[in-house]
Amino acid sequence: MIKITLKKSLIGGKPAQIATAASLGLKKIGDSITLNQNDAVAGKIKVLSHLVTVETVENN
Repeated sequence: MIKITLKKSLIGGKPAQIATAASLGLKKIGDSITLNQNDAVAGKIKVLSHLVTVETVENN
């Protein structure tokens, strides 16, 4: 499991970046989501790498 947090604003971002953030459910700074790590999520993180922080979360 990984936790993705939006740290920078989407204002002025490219449309693809805004759409990717919306697909993850990240709308405003500070929004977080916890997801299973897979290739689709890894690709989305790569598009938003300069706007988000990623943490590994233990799944108990």
